[in-house]
Amino acid sequence: MSFCCGASMIGTKGTLKHYRTHIHNVPILFCPVCHQVDIHYLAQQEYDILADYAHGDGAAEVDFVDYVEQEDHELLENCVNHENEEPLEVVRNQIDMALDLLAFAKQIDDKEWQLVLKKRLGILNSRRNKLMRGRSSV
Repeated sequence: MSFCCGASMIGTKGTLKHYRTHIHNVPILFCPVCHQVDIHYLAQQEYDILADYAHGDGAAEVDFVDYVEQEDHELLENCVNHENEEPLEVVRNQIDMALDLLAFAKQIDDKEWQLVLKKRLGILNSRRNKLMRGRSSV
């Protein structure tokens, strides 16, 4: 399981820019709270090699899957949520986990962690409300 600011990160694929080269379909982890993006640790070494070669060759764009063979299930098995899941369900799962962590933070009387978790819950609640409004207007 991968974590960012305490939220579990979502496994997906994305396009990253390495100098002037765009590398598509890179396995990444995305934080739904702070929007941090990390290259999946199982793909980091291959990404670094491909990015260096592509940049050295002056390629404007390359596709990660054309050069690196990896099973998606290996890459995403440690992710709590995945991009193809319903966004509202992902946010609800994140809220549930943050509430569990908040209960624990209160139990151990960690005031700083409680403040961080309350801020995260505020962001997730706003995102949930926005998704629910979008759903009701459809």
